[in-house]
Amino acid sequence: MSQTSVAQRLHDQLLHIITETQPGERLPSEPFLAEQLNVSRATLREAMRAFETQGIIRRKQGSGTYVNQPPRVLESGLEVLESIETMAQRSGLSVDIGNLTLEKRIPDSDECLSLNAPPGSEVLCISCTILAEGRPVAFLVDTLPANFITADEFQADFRGSILDFLLSRGQPPILASRTEINAVSAPPRVARALGIQRGDVLLCFVAELFTTDSQVIDRSQSFFLPGYFRFHVVRRLVRANGS
Repeated sequence: MSQTSVAQRLHDQLLHIITETQPGERLPSEPFLAEQLNVSRATLREAMRAFETQGIIRRKQGSGTYVNQPPRVLESGLEVLESIETMAQRSGLSVDIGNLTLEKRIPDSDECLSLNAPPGSEVLCISCTILAEGRPVAFLVDTLPANFITADEFQADFRGSILDFLLSRGQPPILASRTEINAVSAPPRVARALGIQRGDVLLCFVAELFTTDSQVIDRSQSFFLPGYFRFHVVRRLVRANGS
């Protein structure tokens, strides 16, 4: 049997055990499951990470692994430029922010190119964790020219969205965002913030936010936990005549 088929078999067996367990109940111990499924504990833990990342199960230090209530999914069309807060409000879900940090520093090469930052300039880097129902589900990093915004401008009700902040301020007028979407391995800092293992797969949006005069005012990286977000896009059929 190939390695892929073995992994799929283990995944299916674990999924069956999880679905047969009521939300809130504890799964059998790792030694018991490893023996029952005839795999090593290391192999078992690797397989369980996928379910943990999706929010299906949650490990509690010193207590065991528990089955979660099915997570409420935040859904949005990729044609729409909106914040997680707006997505959550539409779904009737409350979100909070945690670990908000602001750092003024020299921009890296990608940020210099994106923000057209002159030599010797500084940027303000704003990062935070987004929590839904108390669970970290996204990690956001926004980088803006340091002379454009100050730490004092942030109010106590800042919800983690630079887009919403700029829209409420009214200046500069926002036009659009260009976004690249990739599946990435969680960097150490992001893994710690989301409570997952380093190297777990996340959905990552790298975006440039444009003003109406085509200036990039914000370069952002948004890391999303699979299982908590669903994005879709409406695709238009282009016929042979170009219509």
